[in-house]
Amino acid sequence: MRKLFAYLSLALVAVSCGPSSGYFRLEGRFRNFNQGEFYLYSLEGSRGRMDTIKVADGRFSLEKPIAEPTTYALVFPNFSEIPVFAESGATVDMQGDASHLKEVRLAGTKENELMTEFRLKAAQQTPPEVVKAAEKFVKEHPATASSRYLTDKYFLQRPDPDYKKAAELVTVMAKAQPDNLELQQLRKSLKGLRVLKVGQRLPDFKAVDVRGRKVSNESLSGDINVLAVWATWNYESTNLQRQLRQLKKDYGAKLGLVGICLDASQRDCRSMMDRDSITWPTVCDGRMFDSPPLAQLGIADVPVNIVIDGKGKIIALNINPTELKLKVKNALK
Repeated sequence: MRKLFAYLSLALVAVSCGPSSGYFRLEGRFRNFNQGEFYLYSLEGSRGRMDTIKVADGRFSLEKPIAEPTTYALVFPNFSEIPVFAESGATVDMQGDASHLKEVRLAGTKENELMTEFRLKAAQQTPPEVVKAAEKFVKEHPATASSRYLTDKYFLQRPDPDYKKAAELVTVMAKAQPDNLELQQLRKSLKGLRVLKVGQRLPDFKAVDVRGRKVSNESLSGDINVLAVWATWNYESTNLQRQLRQLKKDYGAKLGLVGICLDASQRDCRSMMDRDSITWPTVCDGRMFDSPPLAQLGIADVPVNIVIDGKGKIIALNINPTELKLKVKNALK
C-alpha cells in the first residue's frame, strides 16, 4: 500500500509540474463548443504542417515538443485566429466562450497574458485605434515576441504595407534584442523594401543564372513579369515557384519570370529546378543573403515577389499566391 501511495504521489507531482523541459502544453475549456476541432500552426519557418486540436465536452489539450520559443496561430472553424506564444516547459491555459473568440483569455506565461490584455482592449477599439495601440505596445514592450507578431499583423501583413513604420518598430525591437539575428535580418530587409515601391521602376540589376546565362532587367520582357526570391529550405517560396510554373504554362511568353535562389548550394537549387520543371532564368551564386543582385535590388528577405509591368514599373509587392494569380490574369486579359 505504501508503495502504491508513493507511485500515485509521484504521478500527481508530475502532472502538477506541467510538461517537462522540451515540451509545451496548451489546454483549456470552451463554452458553446462542446465537440469539434481547431488547429495550431507555426508562424515561423515552414507553415506546411498543422496540428489538430480535438474538443470533447468543451475541453481540449495538446502537448507538443519544442526546442525554443515559438509563435503559433490558433485557427478556428470560422477562420478566426489567435496567437499563442509557446515556451519549453510551459503550460498555457485558454478559457472563454467560442461564440466570442475575441474575448478568449490565455494565461500561464507573460507573453500570452500581455497579448490577451492587448486583444481584449482591441476588441473595443476602431481599426485605426488598434493600429495606434499596436505601435504603442511595441514601443513599450520591444523585447517580446508579442511585439514582433503585432508588427507583422498591423504593419506588414496587410494590403498596403507600411514599411516605413514597420522599419521604425523593428529598429526599436532589434535594439532591445541585439542577439536576435532574425530581427537584424528583417531590419535590413525593410530598409530595402522602403526603396522598392509600387509605381516606381524596378532598380537595375545584373547577374548570371545557374546555366551561365546573363540576367538583368531586360530578362523581364513579358507583358507582365514576376521576380521571385526563394530558397529550397523555405516552404512558402517553393510553393510559389510551383504556382509560377502553372502560370507560365498558362500564359507562355506573355509572362516573364526571373528567380533568385538563396541556397548555399547551387546543386540543391538545380535539383529542385529539375524536379519541379523550373525553366526560367534563376540566379544562385551560393552567397545566400550576400548575393550581389539582392543588394542591387534592395532585398534582404525570403520569400519576396515583385510584379512588374511591361515597361519595368512595379505594380505589386509581396502579394499572396491567390492575389498574384489574379493580378497576372487581369493584366493578360
